Amino acid sequence: MPALSSRSKVEELLATADIRVGGERPWDVQVHEPRFFARVLAQGSLGLGESYMDGWWDAPSLDGFLFQLLHARVDERVHSLGDVLAGVKARVVNMQSMRRAFTVGRRHYDLGNDLYSAMLGQRLVYSCAYWRDATGMPLDDLDAAQEAKLDLVCRKLDLGPGLRVLDIGCGWGEALKFAAERYGVSGVGVTVSKEQAEYARRLCEGLPVEIRLQDYREVDERFDRAFSIGMFEHVGVRNYDTYFETARRCLDPRNGLLVLHTIGGNHSVRHTDRWIAKYIFPNSMLPSAEQITQSVEGRFVIEDWHNFGTDYDRTLQAWRDNLDAAWASLPPQYDQRFRRMWRFYLCASMATFRSRRAQLWQVVLSPEGVPGGYVAPR
Repeated sequence: MPALSSRSKVEELLATADIRVGGERPWDVQVHEPRFFARVLAQGSLGLGESYMDGWWDAPSLDGFLFQLLHARVDERVHSLGDVLAGVKARVVNMQSMRRAFTVGRRHYDLGNDLYSAMLGQRLVYSCAYWRDATGMPLDDLDAAQEAKLDLVCRKLDLGPGLRVLDIGCGWGEALKFAAERYGVSGVGVTVSKEQAEYARRLCEGLPVEIRLQDYREVDERFDRAFSIGMFEHVGVRNYDTYFETARRCLDPRNGLLVLHTIGGNHSVRHTDRWIAKYIFPNSMLPSAEQITQSVEGRFVIEDWHNFGTDYDRTLQAWRDNLDAAWASLPPQYDQRFRRMWRFYLCASMATFRSRRAQLWQVVLSPEGVPGGYVAPR
C-alpha cells in the first residue's frame, strides 16, 4: 500500500477527535495553507501553534478545536525530535536557576500594562478566579470572582492585624494590597519582573507593604504567614526542595501557614510544552501532586488540598472576552500575529482545564501541624 500523505495522516488523527478538515461545526478546522499538514506532523504542538500564528488555519471555536484534540489525547500521538531534545535538556540543565529566574519577568510580565490592564479587569490579578462567594453562592463577574479568590486565600491563612506576610511572586501587588487593607497585615512581596515591582510599589504606597525585585531564594527573614499565587509554575522540579526549604525557613515554626496556589498537572514532567516555552512562559513547568508532596515531605504538614481547576476555564474565557473588546484600542506593538499568538495561548489553556488535563490547586501547609487540626474555609 502506498504511504499515507501528510494530509491523510493528519486527517486520520483529527478524526479520532471528531474533527473534520473543512467541516461546518464550530470545532472543525479550516486549513488555508497546504503546508500545514507536514508542519504539524514534523513539529507537533510547536508547529500547530506557529502555523496558527502565521494564519495557516482557523477554527470558528479555537478553544473547542483544541479541547477536542486534548480530550482525545491526540497530542500524545504526535512527537517531534524537538520534544525529545527539550526533555533531555530539562534533565541535565536547571532551567529555573537563579541566573535564569528573571527571564520570564523580562519576556512575559514586562510586556506592558496596557495588555494586562485590558485583559485582567479591575484588579491586575493574573491567576485563576474563584467563582463563588464566601457563602458558596455563584458569581458572574470577573472582578468579584478575583476578589473572592484573594479573600479565600486570606481566610485560609486566618489573617489579622499584627501579622507579617510574605508574598512569594507578588505580581502587581494586588494580593498584598488586599490583605493589608482588608485584614490589617503588613508584608513583603518579591517578584522577578521590573515592571511588576514598579507598579506594585505605586499600588501599595501608604500601606505597610514592601515590594522587592528579588528571587525567592534570597529571602531569609521571619514571617507569620506566606502565600504564593500563580508563581510555583516557574520554580521547576529541580528547585522544589529549595522552594519549600526557603518557605519553611521564613515561617514561624509554631504558628506559620503557607497557601500554595498553583496550576498542577496529572502526570510528572520536567519541562513544559515547546510552544508555551518559546512564546509565553520560558523555563516553566507544571508540578504534579507527587512532585509537590515529595518536596513537602519532612518540611511541612499538608493541612488542606483544594482543587477548583474548572474555574480557570471560566477565568480564561473572561480574559479573552476582555481582550476581544479592547484590541482596537491597544498600542500598535500588539499586532495581528501577536493577537493570534495570545488567543492561541488563552484558548489552549481553556482547553487544557476543560479537558481536566490540568488542575488548579490551593494547598495549605504548616511547618509542624496546626494544634487540634485545621479546618479550611471554602
